[in-house]
Amino acid sequence: MVDVYLNGKFVGDVENKDSFVNEIRNSRRKGKVSSTLSVSYDEVNNCIYVESDRGRLMRPLLVVKGGSVLIKEEHIKKIQSGEMVWEDLINSGLIEYLDASEEENALIAFYPEEITAQHTHLELAPFSMFGLCGTFVPYMNHSPGARMSVGAKNLKQGVGIYALNFPIRFDMDVHILHYPQKPIVETATTGLSDFNTHPVGQNIIIAVASHSGYNMEDAIVINRGSVDRGFGRSSYYRIDIAEEIKYPGGLHDRITIPEKEVFGYRSEHDYRFLEEDGIIGPEISVSDGDVLIGRVSPPRFLSSTEEYELLSEGERESSVYLKHGEMGVVDCVIVTESLEGNRMIEIKIRDQKIPEIGDKFISRHGQKGVIGMVVDPEDIPFSESGLVPDIIFSHNSIPSRMTMSHMIEMIGGKVGSLNGRFIDGTTFDSEKEEDLRKELHSLGFREDGTEIMYNPVTGEKYKARIFIGSMYYLRLKHLVSNKLQSRARGPVQILTRQPTEGRSREGGLRLGEMEKDVFVAHGVAMLLKERFSSDKTVIPLCESCGMVAVYDVVKDKGYCPVCGDKASVSFVETGYAFKLFVDELKSIMILPRLKVGKRV
Repeated sequence: MVDVYLNGKFVGDVENKDSFVNEIRNSRRKGKVSSTLSVSYDEVNNCIYVESDRGRLMRPLLVVKGGSVLIKEEHIKKIQSGEMVWEDLINSGLIEYLDASEEENALIAFYPEEITAQHTHLELAPFSMFGLCGTFVPYMNHSPGARMSVGAKNLKQGVGIYALNFPIRFDMDVHILHYPQKPIVETATTGLSDFNTHPVGQNIIIAVASHSGYNMEDAIVINRGSVDRGFGRSSYYRIDIAEEIKYPGGLHDRITIPEKEVFGYRSEHDYRFLEEDGIIGPEISVSDGDVLIGRVSPPRFLSSTEEYELLSEGERESSVYLKHGEMGVVDCVIVTESLEGNRMIEIKIRDQKIPEIGDKFISRHGQKGVIGMVVDPEDIPFSESGLVPDIIFSHNSIPSRMTMSHMIEMIGGKVGSLNGRFIDGTTFDSEKEEDLRKELHSLGFREDGTEIMYNPVTGEKYKARIFIGSMYYLRLKHLVSNKLQSRARGPVQILTRQPTEGRSREGGLRLGEMEKDVFVAHGVAMLLKERFSSDKTVIPLCESCGMVAVYDVVKDKGYCPVCGDKASVSFVETGYAFKLFVDELKSIMILPRLKVGKRV
């Protein structure tokens, strides 16, 4: 007897496991049960698992029976004419979905000519196993799976055109590439997915060489001339929203220019861009601190002030302004209503982002790196024909990552740009490397992709030939201008008196245990006293009992709540967080005693 489990729960057992499994599969192919139901036999535990839970990753495969695929030429003609659609193929049992557990019992062929009597399924396309983003990587059967995974993940972070109607959309945190291009080396899914209508990169000339040490490790050296002509330039859009919220009792916010009597009034300089309705106009350059939408709100504690007949604070200022480190140009202003029916103002800020040191770039093969130096075009090596590369990429990044697809794309891009055609780099079904090399040789170049290049400073010819070609490069949304953070003095938290957290709130950078170890190892331990004194405070301490004493400012005298006036009180410098910790210990009936050593 073989146990049967439905979604992990034991439901019974069967005598003939093969007939039971085949009956469920036949019912699924006939449409009697759900197409997402899966059944698999586990030989180790001698169990049958039937799964219908949500969240299982499933992929479609062509059904094979008796050594031949069930889908025939007539079916393909019906699909082309529109008589059959995807659902018809599933309901007819020609295609079925398999999850990871059922795939263990399946033998899947890559190509129709590989099918034998033992095969159960055939791939729709060999590259479909990698998912949508993975199939955009050309020649990925020449690279390790880890690099392909990195390349596919970074494709999602590429700066491009995410929607063609982006000028009228109000989406948060949007990057738009100014001059996107379709790749010269493309794959089958590039056309199937309409990738060319919203591309995420540009075709550039890339050279594999070292250059003055500024492209060590994963860094890249970029040509300033390319940046000046539009390479990698993008716009960053963000949204600011203000709403006239209605409160109980008939009170509500007012969008207007705040008057000087309003509690929390900022300076007149901050409100200088507001128009009569309290809203900023389009195409105005703004920076941090500038008010975008003027707004006043009713007092927070109105009921309590009326109860005790106290003077209420009146209206308070609650304008929307640009936070620390933000800047840009007002792109668009709309006045609309929220779901609750409140008047709402939305303002879109546009900021041009030009590639600079620290910005992140990547090829489609997982070779990511940041700009180490932006070099003038006259200081970049040039070829015999006068060609100057846009990016110089470190040769040390290739051997350990083993991304041969990166190198093949450079040759393919070189052939495609010289011949004026697109190169097919579809995984398992691409143009052969040998054919690309022969075509490159016929165009008058060396078949290995290398060229003689010259030193721009001395004019001498380099002893080594430089590998140079064209490739599709992406600029990622991780921009150094959106991440740069520093502060000297600034706001602190009320409770701990330590610097606030977060870039937008002028927060400090946390120095942890491991950073402390670095300072100690470098012999700059005195720097720790400065770094760790962000919440420095001086507390009075009783030398006899070790409790925190009290300091009377008027009498300029300290006394201990336990020992009285006779106690000797010393002032000790410590962190406020430590003093807070001591107070919390007292609150749970633990009395810490702090012993003061001898004065040196």
